[in-house]
Amino acid sequence: MTGIQSLPLDIIQLMAAGEVIDSPAAVVRELAENAVDAGATRIVLEVRSQPWQIQVTDNGGGLTLGDLRQAATAHSTSKLVDKADLWNIQSLGFRGEALHSLSRLSQLTLYSRPQLESHSGFCITCDRTGRPNQVTPVAMAPGTRVLVEKLFYPMPSRQPQAGAERAQLRAIQQSLQQLALCHPNLTWQALLNDRPWFTLWPGASALHLLPQVLRRLDVTDLREAQQSVALPDAAGQLYLLMGLPDRCHRRRPDGIFTALNGRMVELPELTERMLAALRRSLPRDRYPVLFLHLHAAPHHIDWHRAPDKSKVYLQHLAQWSATVEIAIQQILQASQIEPRPLGGHQRLTQLLKLAEPGGQYSDTAGDPVEPSTPLTLKAIAQIHNRYILAEHPAGLCLIEQHIAHERVLYEELCDRWELVELTTPLTLANLTERQVEQLQQIGITVEPFGPDLWTVRTVPAPLRDRPDCEDALRELSQASDLDSALVATACRTAIRNGTPLEPDAMQQILNAWQRTRKPQTCPHGRPICLTLNESSLARYFRRSWVIGKSHGLEP
Repeated sequence: MTGIQSLPLDIIQLMAAGEVIDSPAAVVRELAENAVDAGATRIVLEVRSQPWQIQVTDNGGGLTLGDLRQAATAHSTSKLVDKADLWNIQSLGFRGEALHSLSRLSQLTLYSRPQLESHSGFCITCDRTGRPNQVTPVAMAPGTRVLVEKLFYPMPSRQPQAGAERAQLRAIQQSLQQLALCHPNLTWQALLNDRPWFTLWPGASALHLLPQVLRRLDVTDLREAQQSVALPDAAGQLYLLMGLPDRCHRRRPDGIFTALNGRMVELPELTERMLAALRRSLPRDRYPVLFLHLHAAPHHIDWHRAPDKSKVYLQHLAQWSATVEIAIQQILQASQIEPRPLGGHQRLTQLLKLAEPGGQYSDTAGDPVEPSTPLTLKAIAQIHNRYILAEHPAGLCLIEQHIAHERVLYEELCDRWELVELTTPLTLANLTERQVEQLQQIGITVEPFGPDLWTVRTVPAPLRDRPDCEDALRELSQASDLDSALVATACRTAIRNGTPLEPDAMQQILNAWQRTRKPQTCPHGRPICLTLNESSLARYFRRSWVIGKSHGLEP
């Protein structure tokens, strides 16, 4: 082992470049962000693998010849002038490291033509220091094109194996998709090995982009909310796009995105807050579809936590978290009992389609009900002592009585968890120490009464007069926390399926259910209501109000 010595400059720069550009996806991310900063409205990605070749073309502002010569040299940027600018960053890129790192790790060629300032552009091939090797004029449209060839040739260990190529391509695709969600007004086109790969079309907001990113996601299942965030020295803005929990959820958390000032970032505190807010609205082991985009004052953000800027320090997290929860509640309450498209009910949809006479139907349902309009339900009948059939202005609803009542009771218990004393204490046998601790943690008074015997003097109010109170207490002793105990209590005390109900009782359940904060699902995540639109019913019955033709009077 030799003594301590200073590393040569070329080794230092190569190691630094490897930290900035660690994968083909990082190349795409850095070049695409530069294109967005340049004001592009259309960005084209071309990828070849084995060896990796990546080209990004945009129609942005373009670079003058002087800027083009300087662009790939070390620490060259137009985004920063002095130290104060580090805390007032309003662009995606700012360090001036990406192009220089690419000159170290690949063969880099730059093309650019400024908008409206010249009739031709220039092409520059860069050496390993980022300086121009050769400058030639070229005919091209205004904008910039960056060509990266032989990526990682100085680092053979980073050349992906055959099995890793698919993962790299998936990461590239995700990089563009995530950037597109943050900038939905742009057009993104990708080609792979000279063939069309995917295209992301622009829209007014992320509402139109997310269904292009996540498969089997319908725009009608998504809702948006915007909130202002009052902060001590500068207001912030919050945009939330959420899938209704009774309509769309996923097995993995790959449908949860958080962004800050136009860039996807990791904000675990806010992600946990969103998951907690939706905990009792989703089925077990399922994850929501969420896109959260924060717009914060630049001086509230420290971007210098990670080289790829995916981890940041954000001030006033408590205020942001509280506003996120308000936005989620706003969406849930605004979409209380919307007429649901039948696309989620495949068999019923197929039945209605089979009934269509093909081009013979004219919709006479009138103006649709606005999605944000809460629907007043009128109980009509009970089906199989299990479902309540109700009428609303846009059609019919089928509501499962047990889980609708369970949702009502659960939210009442959340608002008022009350323990009452028993006139005659209950005696429980054969409880484990863990079960006793669990009952005590949720506030129930449990005392030793003898060998393997315990006396219970207080119980949740809904259980006091139930004949199965002892069984309910044993169930509560298995709960992992207070919230699980609330769910178990609500489930046990809700009206059972199979119970006949009078019209007044059905209406009382419907009225109480419509007032809940999260009426879409029960606390276990099961959907409560199936809605049949009047227009779908009319289509099934082939209703067409054309005088003469409808009655066979046409000559």
